[in-house]
Amino acid sequence: MSLLDQINFPDDLKKIPRKDLPALAQEIRQLIVDVVSKTGGHLASNLGVVELTIALHYVFDVPNDKIVWDVGHQAYTHKLLTGRKNRFQTLRQHGGLSGFPRISESPYDAFSTGHSSTSISAALGITCAKRIKNDPSKVIAVIGDGSMTAGLAYEGLNQAGGLRKDMIVILNDNELSIGPNVGALSSLLSRTFSAKYLQDLKKEMGEFLRSLPKIGPEAYHYAKRAEESFKAFVTPGMLFEAFDFDYFGPIKGHRLNHLIDILTNIKEIEDPVLLHVSTQKGRGYAPAEKNPVYFHGVGCFQVKTGDRVSCSSAPSYTSVFGDTMVELAKTNEKLIAVTAAMPEGTGLARFAREFPDRFYDVGIAEQHGVTFAAGLATEGMKPVVAIYSTFLQRAYDQLVHDVCLESLPVTFAIDRGGIVGEDGPTHHGLFDLSYLRSLPNMIVMAPKDENELRRMLMTAINHNGPAALRYPRGAGENVSLDPEIQALPMGRAEVMARGDDLLVLAIGTTVWEAMKARDLLLEKNIRATVVNCRFVKPLDQVLIRDLAEKIPHIITIEENVRQGGFGSAVLELLADSGISNCIVKRIGIQDVFVEHGPRPILTTKYGIDAAAIVTAALSFPPALI
Repeated sequence: MSLLDQINFPDDLKKIPRKDLPALAQEIRQLIVDVVSKTGGHLASNLGVVELTIALHYVFDVPNDKIVWDVGHQAYTHKLLTGRKNRFQTLRQHGGLSGFPRISESPYDAFSTGHSSTSISAALGITCAKRIKNDPSKVIAVIGDGSMTAGLAYEGLNQAGGLRKDMIVILNDNELSIGPNVGALSSLLSRTFSAKYLQDLKKEMGEFLRSLPKIGPEAYHYAKRAEESFKAFVTPGMLFEAFDFDYFGPIKGHRLNHLIDILTNIKEIEDPVLLHVSTQKGRGYAPAEKNPVYFHGVGCFQVKTGDRVSCSSAPSYTSVFGDTMVELAKTNEKLIAVTAAMPEGTGLARFAREFPDRFYDVGIAEQHGVTFAAGLATEGMKPVVAIYSTFLQRAYDQLVHDVCLESLPVTFAIDRGGIVGEDGPTHHGLFDLSYLRSLPNMIVMAPKDENELRRMLMTAINHNGPAALRYPRGAGENVSLDPEIQALPMGRAEVMARGDDLLVLAIGTTVWEAMKARDLLLEKNIRATVVNCRFVKPLDQVLIRDLAEKIPHIITIEENVRQGGFGSAVLELLADSGISNCIVKRIGIQDVFVEHGPRPILTTKYGIDAAAIVTAALSFPPALI
């Protein structure tokens, strides 16, 4: 029997001899690689925290003690050790395990996560609640170094240090290269100085120095400065000490004995503690070690080679966007690309190589990125903020006040619009049409294919104000691309097909579902007009009014929530125009969060496909059709 077979819950882990834990780590890595090669997921980050996760569960009493995982894409080992091993093959599959921690999935998941930099704030809230209840159990936030680029993490640190609550923050640093001598020394000092008796002695000595008549305060501050100077010489921890955290590290994150020793020590400290752990992304799987960026979030791949398993030859919307940015930048020196820690994910890696002086990666700091782009725009630049739909939500206030209020010419290239699949509710881009169209001065577009994406990008850049184009994850329609990019006429829709019985108004990817539905309805002698509306704002008012007066049975379809979205915009237009003799059926996501699963399953389940259009059409009163 393997070591992992003996473990169902953390109590079982504690029965494993410490000398066998490295072998357990190897088994876990192999299982993670095997499963993710079939399901896709976040591989490199999970391989980097195997030992750290084992050590945490070996030392702490979860779920009484709480572990809050930042972002959550590093929690696969945690899931394996907390009762979900037998379901791990269902990872990211519809009805299976989420790729992120979910409170509703397991009592061992202390907080549901999907976006970055939330762990410290959440952990502090949990800690404060526990102390109010006189619960002495521990709370540990595990945050990656990338998440420390967001202001939210420092807001949490600031309050935690000020309150002096005894929570633990573990900084999982998978980028820092530590010299062998400094690394060894800092590890030794951290494991030694974190011992309870030395921490108690340090407090007693501080109280003694402060109590000395006349010279007490000065003697204390001198001793404190000497300690800080020594720490600064061997560790990078002064920033965290400034937040009133006791800092330990850096310590190598793949040496289980050292990890267990220091975690056992800091468990007894009753002040805020930050443990700095250095890990290697992709550890234990050579392709991921060599290319951790690619294997950060990866689709299916061949375990032996690491080669991607692809089922489509069509270029992705993301790659077409990236190539188009490069093409446009060659003739427009004012074009600037901005991304929030996603140069590869947004397709801007090539732009960064070819135009390094016009490319800015602001880190996981979406709010800053939007306001930074607004600043660029005030000086005549044409910034394009490439960002995932779900992440742009974090910068809503900046969209309102810093961009739209003064109608600054910032373009938002919004990737992963609509249902994105296996990453689930924290990553579906199902709200952008609603939250963008409500903003004055904002233009909102969604292309039906990758060629139209190119035209919309040109339209947005040429527009003297804010504009957004949202497009889906994955492969395009494999259409031919116009050799010369032409901007679209502002607010003009495109009639794809004509019929007198039914009017289908579609936006973005749903245009092709509407065309499929039209063919199915023809078999039932129902002839539909299908319109690619292109613009959610401004709508093609003249075209929609004219068609609605002739065809009073109307269906709108969008890959967005129905509240405030594209269908709502059509209803508002018809009401404001006094057109009351029509019946409108809106197809979109109901008032729910959509779970994870393959896109075809989810679009069918939530009724935003051709079959849903047919069903809606057949539900009109017979007299109308």
